[in-house]
Amino acid sequence: MIGDIVGKPGRRAIQTLVPSLRNEYKIDLVIANAENSAGGFGLTPDTSKELLESGVDVLTTGNHVWDKKEIIPYMDGRLPILRPINFAPEVPGSGYLVSHDVLVVNLIGRVFMKTWECPFRTMDKLLNTVPDKPSMIVVDFHGEATSEKGAMGWYLDGRVSGVFGTHTHVGTIDTMILPKGTAYVTDLGMVGPRLSIIGDEPQGVIQRFLTQMHQRLSVAKGPARFSSVMVDIDESSGKATSICRVDRELD
Repeated sequence: MIGDIVGKPGRRAIQTLVPSLRNEYKIDLVIANAENSAGGFGLTPDTSKELLESGVDVLTTGNHVWDKKEIIPYMDGRLPILRPINFAPEVPGSGYLVSHDVLVVNLIGRVFMKTWECPFRTMDKLLNTVPDKPSMIVVDFHGEATSEKGAMGWYLDGRVSGVFGTHTHVGTIDTMILPKGTAYVTDLGMVGPRLSIIGDEPQGVIQRFLTQMHQRLSVAKGPARFSSVMVDIDESSGKATSICRVDRELD
């Protein structure tokens, strides 16, 4: 599970590291959050294909999924891209898919965000109704509040294989296996410029805070940080057996 990919520096880090990591660790499935992969806001068909050709199997998203309108026609299943399942049912795309015998689910939180459908009840409904449900289920929970993401981990403990937070771009050190066998981390972090404020050039972000005026943000340059976790799951029980951070830095 790879954290939010930010702009060209993030995409280059994916191209550089994912093939070698797949080979080094004999990884079966790679999932990455790609909602900031095109210029820091949204994703496009070209950036999505670039990531998929670099070894990512499934792309998840969040609140920035619609920032690049050209991706909308591709949300109907032609590419393995998810949008949060608790968006309004009328919007394009799907909130889950099965890849390599793993049910991958994309959720979004509500605390400090918008008033989406309840992510907790949405997961209950999915787990009770999805046909031919695999034993292995992983969830990208795209949320702002650490408490909401922690609550989701405990709420789904024993019912899914893993709950992995995204959105804040700041990786947390609380990787754990919850009591009933669910792997958890509050936030994966990001894949993007290390000398930045969550991926953006610092000066623009600082001006926003100083003036409270809208300031166009741009993706920072320089060395990149790659943040992810690696999880082992027992295929028969669907329970996680280990979780560890896999973080790298590139010049």
